[in-house]
Amino acid sequence: MGHKKLLRFEEIKTFPNVLQYPQGMRGEWNRFFQNSNPITLELACGKGEYVLGLGRLYPNRNFIGVDLKGNRIWVGARKSLDEGLQNVAFLRTQIDMLAGYFAPEEVNEIWITFPDPQLRKSRARKRLTHPRFLRLYQQVLKRGGLIHLKTDSPDLYRFTKLVADLYGITLLEDIEDLSLVPQPREELKITTHYEMLDIAQSNRVHYLQFRLPDDIPNEKDEILKQMIREEPII
Repeated sequence: MGHKKLLRFEEIKTFPNVLQYPQGMRGEWNRFFQNSNPITLELACGKGEYVLGLGRLYPNRNFIGVDLKGNRIWVGARKSLDEGLQNVAFLRTQIDMLAGYFAPEEVNEIWITFPDPQLRKSRARKRLTHPRFLRLYQQVLKRGGLIHLKTDSPDLYRFTKLVADLYGITLLEDIEDLSLVPQPREELKITTHYEMLDIAQSNRVHYLQFRLPDDIPNEKDEILKQMIREEPII
């Protein structure tokens, strides 16, 4: 591990806005922020560009960036401290463990911004819009809470729409190419490091907004698995 990374790992231990695998945080986030404002998560937040942008736009809401990579979190956490953003924090943990850090209905919204699309069929269950993750989000989201996906991967975009159709999830917004929207909302103008890299080389950004139904039936998982096997684009 490089010297720079080691220094960052040590430094974030002292950051008041970074919690690394914390104990006893379920139901305690409003106490942490010292207010009762609604909480939004950004999953796989990377360097935190999106969670910082949201925090600047909405000072009366609380935002938590979740990621496993401490070296990346350091970048966003440092900027947040430098700017004095009291409504932005970072949680270092695996996304699979969300229910251990948030109580039922403690979260109002979830943003998934430019995640790894996990293109190999054998890794489909690791896609952050796979039903196994959607069920996890149900455990912490308020009823009717919004989920946002921004991605430059046409494959992840199509996969998410397939999941929505199969499991009866209503898409509230479906934008195939954000660059064609004349006046997008301010929150959709925020850009991330990975967006600028255009790893998918699609030259477009896709956006989906949806709410989860009360039930995401397990019995449909086998149908999804079969569709993944048979369909080359997912």
